[in-house]
Amino acid sequence: MAPTVARPIAVFYEHPDWFRPLFAELDRRHTHYVRVDAATHRFDPADVPAYSLVFNRMSPSAWLRGRGDAIFYTLQYLAHLRERGVRVVNGIDAFLAETSKAFQLSLLDRLGLPYPRARVIHRPADAAAAADGLRFPVIVKPNIGGSGAGVRRFETPEALARAAQSGALDLGLDHTALVQEFIPAEEGRIVRVEVLGGRYLYAIRVYSSGDQFNLCPADVCQTVDGAELARTACPVDAPRNGMRVEGYTPPPERIADVERIMAAAGIEVGGVEYLIDARDGAVYYYDVNALSNFVADAPRVVGFDPFARLADYLEAEAA
Repeated sequence: MAPTVARPIAVFYEHPDWFRPLFAELDRRHTHYVRVDAATHRFDPADVPAYSLVFNRMSPSAWLRGRGDAIFYTLQYLAHLRERGVRVVNGIDAFLAETSKAFQLSLLDRLGLPYPRARVIHRPADAAAAADGLRFPVIVKPNIGGSGAGVRRFETPEALARAAQSGALDLGLDHTALVQEFIPAEEGRIVRVEVLGGRYLYAIRVYSSGDQFNLCPADVCQTVDGAELARTACPVDAPRNGMRVEGYTPPPERIADVERIMAAAGIEVGGVEYLIDARDGAVYYYDVNALSNFVADAPRVVGFDPFARLADYLEAEAA
């Protein structure tokens, strides 16, 4: 029997499609919860929200949907919730990590974990100089990312310099970006490890052509053997992207690394992505996510429904 939730769980979200599976699971259980749309939300600093907990599902890619203001607003709301002692799953520390690629690299460096070498810039004109000493190709990656937004690859220093000089570089919402070494992935695949409650939940290997940077697991189209996946968290007209996926169990040391990363970032529900360098077999961690959409058609790919386990976790934390 599910724990009794006296006050509602608040799911604070922005994307109109990604959380339909979670809402459906909570509805199926008759869980006491409310949907809180970040796009239209406001708060009074004198109020103490009457929630048993708030589950923060705000996406850093909101700026692609014309809601970049909601990203910065969410930081203020999460700070308010912390000051008021409201339990938040993926609170302000997690969201600060989610919305800063630069901070993620600093965190990885502090933990002594490998990541692609990078420089942080805030002026496009500095990109070429920042790349000095880096191994090409490089990518320019906006600090506030999400769904691979704004990532550009440059094969040579000359190509990067031309883009910088012509004004063709967009550093993103906060005008800050990484100039980072591009690591060719072994067999064209990356590994995404998901955690729940900060502990290992499952992992997948995602295969792509290598020329795209949006590797959202909910958008994956097929298993590695070509079977179509039901993408219940995507719009009905979402384009097929050619990505393939398979369930995978990483080595214990990779799982331990991911759990250390998430603990340091304050992320309870999220994913870490890493890859193996096709040139020398080295492992690199390169992305930390506090927003997990979970893999499409999860029971087929990983053998269970992660949304059911997520609902279990929320109900237990709210009780």
